[in-house]
Amino acid sequence: MGTLFIVIACAGVLLIGAVRKRLEWLLNIVMRSILGTLAIYFINMVLAGLGISLGVGINAVTLLTTGILGIPGLLALYGIGIYQLL
Repeated sequence: MGTLFIVIACAGVLLIGAVRKRLEWLLNIVMRSILGTLAIYFINMVLAGLGISLGVGINAVTLLTTGILGIPGLLALYGIGIYQLL
């Protein structure tokens, strides 16, 4: 009876830890997506002021790219835009 209680308590602690870790991971992706969207918007404004149009839009693909990859994803999006200009 005591061993069963210990096993259930340990499983509960592991479950709480896994849920907490998953929420942190999800929040991290959401925050990167928001910051990536703002960065794309402001970079596009600056480039439009200079007369350069790279065609990096704000859509689901760019949100996922910046959300999962972060700054390297943002740089990859603009790298693809530069490659298309060539």
